[in-house]
This record gives sequence, structure tokens and C-alpha cells, in this order.
Amino acid sequence: MKFSFDEIKRATGAQVMGEGEFEISTDTRTIKKGDLYLPLKGANFDGEAFCDKALESGAAACFCTKEMQNGIKVDDTLTAYLQIANFARRKYNPKVVGVTGSSGKTTTKEMIYSVVSEKFKTHKTFSNHNNEIGFCQTVLSMSEDAEVLIIEMGMRGLGEIELITKYAEPDFAVITNAGSAHIGRLGSLDNIAKAKCEITSALKETLVAHDNERIKKFANFEGEKIFYSINDVEILEKRSGYSKFKYKNQEYELNVEGDYNIENSLSAIEIGYKLGMSYDEIKRGLLAYKPIEKRWETLNIRGFNIINDSYNANPESMKASVSTFLELYESPVVVLGNMGELGEDEIEFHSEVGKYIGKKFKHGTFLTVGNLARYIGEELEKCGLDVKSFENNIETSRYILDNLNAGSTIFLKASRAMKFEEIIEEIKRERA
Repeated sequence: MKFSFDEIKRATGAQVMGEGEFEISTDTRTIKKGDLYLPLKGANFDGEAFCDKALESGAAACFCTKEMQNGIKVDDTLTAYLQIANFARRKYNPKVVGVTGSSGKTTTKEMIYSVVSEKFKTHKTFSNHNNEIGFCQTVLSMSEDAEVLIIEMGMRGLGEIELITKYAEPDFAVITNAGSAHIGRLGSLDNIAKAKCEITSALKETLVAHDNERIKKFANFEGEKIFYSINDVEILEKRSGYSKFKYKNQEYELNVEGDYNIENSLSAIEIGYKLGMSYDEIKRGLLAYKPIEKRWETLNIRGFNIINDSYNANPESMKASVSTFLELYESPVVVLGNMGELGEDEIEFHSEVGKYIGKKFKHGTFLTVGNLARYIGEELEKCGLDVKSFENNIETSRYILDNLNAGSTIFLKASRAMKFEEIIEEIKRERA
């Protein structure tokens, strides 16, 4: 996406003059001749230190916070980046859908994309690049004829979603839930709900949200509100890799399992209807959805059937995904790792997961990995379930190789920091 100097001036207020059109680059390693270099700052780096390198590589000019030759002076380079993204959002004016939540937001974004792209030229946040920089990158990589823009919004503290929302100006917003993820940073479930509800601060038309009392309490939005939950659904069929359900008197299908996936899909249905899509278009879009890497990713490795759902984990998502797995598979093996960012009550949160699963199910083999996941295992053992606990991924993979039969179905769930892909790689290596 290219901008003229006049557009840069209108977007940021910077005093610039010149002719031509330019793309924005934030990386001197990939910058092209004629680009405008926009340096960003982090805890351990300052992009402005590379302005000279950018100019040597052919940049037409550099954004900067101090006077320099070929410089476009701004008070803050990140703010300038956000302002330019907002300028583009307004100039090309796609319908904008913002998506946030404690869990399920990337899956929900992908479901909405699968539905909406049945009818509209649609652009979305890549992977989980859901912070303010990812927002800018998403908008500036959008084609100029995009009709719908889907923005995933993550947060690590209060004010972050509000910042993205200010510049995204969503027409529609989705809040998948407000659970305990990041409670270690935010301190309370109320603060988590407040942070998620910041997505309504610049919302134009409609909020589509999980039917949650905290969301209802803090969603200070005067426009249309649509609340949904699994309780609104009649499940008609569910098996491995397939779900069929009825919602508001219409039948839909998903090529994935799990009540939580059905629940996430309800927001995609609602967004589809708000955008004027037909039932047949929405139904086709949902059926076309495929899970992305490390989210219920099914693998067959040397005879083991492995379901990898280890991209992230919090108490709510772990309970939901493990429950789905145990409902659908006979002789299941569940590998559970530590959940991160749960604050001073992290032991209690892990124990609670074990109590929940242990009371609900009386079958399955459980392997826990890590110092915190051990507390899940302790509660499972109290309920009479078969549990083995390990310190690391190597020990875990060794146990799987030495003790489980080929044909076993193994479910992996943990926070990303546990690097459960190491278990998969070790099985590949040892069984080759």
C-alpha cells in the first residue's frame, strides 16, 4: 500500500513536502529502494539507530523523533504508524470486524474469515499478530479493494485493546469470552472483562459477544448487542472431525469437533448475517473452515495419532478441549503442561482443572509435564485416574515411545512456552 507525502502529512501532521508515492517499511533488512522507513522501539532495541542504514539501502526518507536530513519528524513513531493505518482504514473503508477474547479469538477470527470470504474480498490479521504493530501491518498489507477487514486484538494489560480500537474503528466487534487468561497481569476477572470490553470504545454498529455477565456489565456501548452461548444451540451430531448443530432454527456443520468450536462459530454466523449474507453462504463458509497449526492439529506420526492443541492454554480452554477429546476417543492419552500468566493463584487454577476433569470423566491415561501441571495430576489421581508426571518434554516423549502402543491417540495441551512441539519432534526422531 502506497502513500503520497501529502497523505503522510494529513495522517500524522508531520511537515513534509515532495512528490511520488511510497510504501512504509519498518525493517531495514527487507527495505526496498524508495520506501519510507518507519523505525519502531522496543524494550531492547531502537529502530531509529538504523535510520542511516535505511537511507544507505535506498529509503526515500525516515520517520524520526529528532531533526535529521531526509527525516519526517514526528513525536512518536508508533503513533505515526497507527495514524497512517487509520488513514488507510478510512480511505479504503472496508467493513471492519474486531475480534478479542480470553481464548478462542484466533480460531474465531479464522471462522469469521471462512464465512465472510464466501461473499466478500476479505483481509485478516496474519496468524496471531494481534498487538498494535500487528494491526498496522495488517491494514497496510490489505489490498485497496478489500471489502471486509478482520482485526484480531490481543492484550497484556488495560488500555491496549482501547488503543487498537481507537485506530481500527470497528463496525462490528466480537468478544469470545472473558476468562482467567492473563489474570496474573490484570489481577482480577473484572479487570479482564474491562480490558476485553475496551473493544467497544470506538465501535460503530454492533457488539457480538459471549453471554457472560461480566461482559454485559462492562460493555458500555449504546448500539446493538447480540449475546450467544452454547445454550442457544441444539447439537444434532458430533464425532471426531465433525459437528452438526441447529442455531436459531437453521442447521450448520463444522469439520471440527468440540462444543467450544460450535460456540465460537456462532459469532461468525451472526457477523455473516450483519453483513447481509444468505444462510447458504454462511453455511458453506462454516463448512469450509479448517483449524490452523497447533489448534486441534491432527497428525499421524509413526503409528501414533496425535492431536496437537498446544498453541496456548488457560483453565477454560483446557477444560473445554480435554473434555471434547475424552468424549470422542476411546483409550485416550492426555498430555497436559503448565498454563502461564495465572498469577499468585496459579497452583489453585491448575488444581481446579484436575478436579473438573476428574469429576467429569473416569477413563483415560494422563501425562503431566512441568511443575504446575503436576497439580492437575494430583487431583486426577485423587479421582482414581491413571497419571504419570514428568519434568520435561524429553522424559514425556521417552515414556510415550517406551510404554504406549502404536495406534494410541494422544492429545497435547499446554501454554505455548512449554514447547510441546518438542514431544512431536522427539517421537519423529526416535521412531524413524
